[in-house]
Amino acid sequence: MSVFADIEDLAPFEPVPGAVRIRRVEGERLTLAVVELAPNGVVAEHRHPQEQIGLCISGRITLTVGDVSREHGPGGTWVIASDVPHVATAGPDGAVVVEVFSPTRSDWAFPPLEPTTPVWPPR
Repeated sequence: MSVFADIEDLAPFEPVPGAVRIRRVEGERLTLAVVELAPNGVVAEHRHPQEQIGLCISGRITLTVGDVSREHGPGGTWVIASDVPHVATAGPDGAVVVEVFSPTRSDWAFPPLEPTTPVWPPR
């Protein structure tokens, strides 16, 4: 990847087929992910060594981090510490979130999909 790219030029992948589609930009120590969650899409409970910071761009998403849950709309943010279990559930209209991970998400070894028009930014 060059120094610059448009989100629509990034090959998406689906860690949860039909429910979660991700486009990512990686540096040496950070991963930036634009995550599209299908309506009522669920990312089951998981944990990872990366710290995670997120921002809801559109739609609604409910996050459970440890034993605390909160619904977020556009502008909602979260911080998830390393190795803390968490779950994400999109609202009935789905959601788009932007997340940053440090260090990089080297565990994301999913095959790339054919390019598609992203949900965000709106066209």
